[in-house]
Amino acid sequence: MAHFPCHYYYYLKMKLAIATLLAGSAAAFAPAEKTVSTTALNSVDPLDPSIGVTAPLGLYDPLGWLDASKDPASKFATFHANFERRRAVERKHGRIAMMAMAGTFVHNNHWTFDGYLSPSADLKFSDISTGIGGLFEVPPAGLLQILLFCGFVELAWWPATQLDGDYGVRLGTLNDWEAQPAKELRQKNAELNNGRAAMMAIAGTITHEVVTGQTFAEQAAAGHFSPFGDGQGFF
Repeated sequence: MAHFPCHYYYYLKMKLAIATLLAGSAAAFAPAEKTVSTTALNSVDPLDPSIGVTAPLGLYDPLGWLDASKDPASKFATFHANFERRRAVERKHGRIAMMAMAGTFVHNNHWTFDGYLSPSADLKFSDISTGIGGLFEVPPAGLLQILLFCGFVELAWWPATQLDGDYGVRLGTLNDWEAQPAKELRQKNAELNNGRAAMMAIAGTITHEVVTGQTFAEQAAAGHFSPFGDGQGFF
């Protein structure tokens, strides 16, 4: 039987992981099987609590925030007052987490910009560690630029005060909800559920790295996905 070097398996695993991520994203935006007439009546209310309620969890509300019986006097008045903000926060955190996981795959594969991150410090982009520790290697001025850019996005470009989260970004026929409203509910469900999965994924990735001292890619190469029990084995 032929033997392949360890780095072969590492690249194979990473490529499979990226392919799975891309396949999931493509599936989320695949055309709907059933057609729905394209009228304004089909538009999806961003505050509809049924969005994101899909199998196998259904309506996941362990703290009972969506239980109108806890507010018998005003029924859904309190619910509507609070749900809009909570849904907006969930959606935004999910989007950030999806970008974070995509960044994990990119950085762990050492795909970086050419040139210098800080010419005055003689620091190249490629000098920054690929794990969470790399954040603390960025010079303070660089971190400040990141914070200022995030503030600009939050306050002006895509303001957080627009709680429906729809900033009019359309990618041709991929998400042209006005022309094909049948896609809207399915894609909004996909965004929320993919965001929830990404929040769990990036939390787990950071935790694993802190506990094991290995990045996601290093864990994949070593087959070391659990910090318990040992000597760098799978478990």
